[in-house]
Amino acid sequence: MKIRKNDIVLIISGKDKGKRGKVIQVFPKDKKLIVEGVNLVKKHIRPKKSGDKGQVATKPAFFCISNTKLICPKCDKAVRVSLEQKAKTKKSKSKIRSCKKCKSEL
Repeated sequence: MKIRKNDIVLIISGKDKGKRGKVIQVFPKDKKLIVEGVNLVKKHIRPKKSGDKGQVATKPAFFCISNTKLICPKCDKAVRVSLEQKAKTKKSKSKIRSCKKCKSEL
């Protein structure tokens, strides 16, 4: 997965198209993520005790990862990300994310 927690992303499709937000949580198996302030849904909460009032709370819901683009912190644009091996040896499995436009490390 090229998008991780605490990354800034741009929403490229859906009802919140054009908004930017910080990634709160990523679910790699489902290819979904939760972005702060995007795709807000209302949830009705029942009163717990008698005499209490019910509430309507808003919370962010899942968002498909294909509807987002990562924002490069250096050039501040929505970019594609490339994964490159850190060392030139085949044994090392660590990879580096880099911006396709300015070639900086993410």
